Amino acid sequence: MHVEHQTEDQTFYLTSHGYEGELAYSRPAEGVVDFQHTYVDEHLRGQGAGEALAKAALDWARQEELRVRTSCPYMAKFVQQHAEYQELLDQADGK
Repeated sequence: MHVEHQTEDQTFYLTSHGYEGELAYSRPAEGVVDFQHTYVDEHLRGQGAGEALAKAALDWARQEELRVRTSCPYMAKFVQQHAEYQELLDQADGK
């Protein structure tokens, strides 16, 4: 699986064996990123594609010292289940 970050699109793209996935975000405030939507082709589901996108995006947020909001239900659940990313949550998010 290959994950690529396209800052101009505000999207992380994943490709694997001709199938795709994506994680879209916005920058609603200075120093804040809101992960809004995750999509993974049905052929990649259950193979770790969503996790690969989530980790790439959250590692980028950590590197950029951004606070994280999780409008996307998948991302909210992922962060809840992975304690190493919970410190990134924006307290104003309420999640």
